[in-house]
Amino acid sequence: MTSRIDRILDDARARLHRLPAAEVPAALDRGAILVDIRPQAQRARDGEVAEALVIERNVLEWRCDPTSEARLPQAVDDDVEWVVLCSEGYTSSLAAAALVDLGLHRATDVIGGYHALKAVLV
Repeated sequence: MTSRIDRILDDARARLHRLPAAEVPAALDRGAILVDIRPQAQRARDGEVAEALVIERNVLEWRCDPTSEARLPQAVDDDVEWVVLCSEGYTSSLAAAALVDLGLHRATDVIGGYHALKAVLV
């Protein structure tokens, strides 16, 4: 039997055009914003991603929503390509789907997360 969270994850991923880690450099070249949502402890333990904007998960929607008073300067409109990164690509799928729900239709995540991207960026 499939768990409820697995069903939610499958639904979230069905609404995204997820990026393989190998495609992240090209996304950055075209202006996408890579967002690392990993907690500080994970970033300290596993490593930072120099190209990433760090936004912890608990404030992601407020920082990326162009209509929010707490938005970041990068949140200029609904057409920003947000590429969300977590450790292994699970939490990032849920987070990217939340951004899509806000109307940020180009939001997505990295398949395999930081661990997959680390091999590409080395």
